[in-house]
Amino acid sequence: MTLLDVRNLTVTYAGGAAAVRGVDLRLEAGRKLGLAGESGCGKSTLALALLRLLPAGTRVGGEILLDGEDVLAMKWGRVRAVRWAGASIVFQGAMHSLNPVRRVGDQIAEPVLLHRKATPAGARKKAGELLEHVGLPAARASAYPHELSGGQRQRVMIAMALACDPRLIIADEPTTALDVMIQAQILRLIEQLVAEQDVGLIMISHDLAVLAGTCDRLAVMYAGRVVEEGPAARIYEAARHPYAQALSAAFPRIGDPASRFAPRGLPGDPPDPSALPPGCAFQPRCPVALTSCATEDQPLRAAGPHRRAACVRVTPAADGTAPLRDAPAEDSATPSPTEQDPATHGTAPLRDAPAEDSAAPSPAEQDPANGGRDARDDTPGDSPASRPDPVGAGEPEEARPRNP
Repeated sequence: MTLLDVRNLTVTYAGGAAAVRGVDLRLEAGRKLGLAGESGCGKSTLALALLRLLPAGTRVGGEILLDGEDVLAMKWGRVRAVRWAGASIVFQGAMHSLNPVRRVGDQIAEPVLLHRKATPAGARKKAGELLEHVGLPAARASAYPHELSGGQRQRVMIAMALACDPRLIIADEPTTALDVMIQAQILRLIEQLVAEQDVGLIMISHDLAVLAGTCDRLAVMYAGRVVEEGPAARIYEAARHPYAQALSAAFPRIGDPASRFAPRGLPGDPPDPSALPPGCAFQPRCPVALTSCATEDQPLRAAGPHRRAACVRVTPAADGTAPLRDAPAEDSATPSPTEQDPATHGTAPLRDAPAEDSAAPSPAEQDPANGGRDARDDTPGDSPASRPDPVGAGEPEEARPRNP
């Protein structure tokens, strides 16, 4: 059963910034959807729009169907009833989201009092049960937020989100600023709660590795749009859109020779939502952009089984792993990965290309006559003219470093 169905959602702030532009998402009950992207790509704005928590003057269009009911068409009384009870949110930064002058138990009990019409004693008992449910002793209900650690405050926020048994939980970067041990505990807790209570989860993060290990499906956002959507593990392992590839390549995989030269960054920053470039918004940063990308925006298109990507180079593939370089590039404005470096013989994937300052010799620097020995070694019998020089072409011989 479809729990959440977002159709052509648009969000424009009062100043004219188009933070969300035509997003379509679906989430089934008991499933987990991840939203990934850099800061400023529209993830948190999308989360706030789902519960109509955006500031006054913001223009919101499209449909947000929660259990078949359009949240954007609800009267305010109905919206207040849906918040906490139908859908709840774990805000980013627990220290800033909790009231510093109220005890955490009272803050957890407040939605229970409002939505469940419980007595004060019943609400306090429920707050203690929720704290135990998220791994904290019930006695911590009397603590103030500053008396708790970062991980404990995050658990309190999760307890608040569960207070009224919602069908949908939105977690906006729930592991931000937590160390890796606490992060792992919080992620296991969230997965356990989703499995036990059969709720839908939307998790927002910039970390593809976290989302791939936690969520069933993943949507990558850029400049207010979803640029790739599909199974989380498949996107993390073999992204089709160049932006999703760059996000994935930024995280090295321990023990994987392909990520030996990772992490790699992506030059530039996301565009200003109030001054978006024409055509594809990612085109100014894209390493494989075509001439048409500067004038034509790209819609989401089939990119394999249950996958979609918004890139002109993407074509459907049986396994969803066809690399972007396989698409035709006759009108390319910038060279494709197979055209950039003849020394790699056009075989290096987009995110696996070695760094320029790597000490490992490239294929062009291997000397077949010497059985693959590094041709840069200054051994007897070698002359400067006989050694291939793809890296230092044009430099004086004495200016180039040599191996001793």
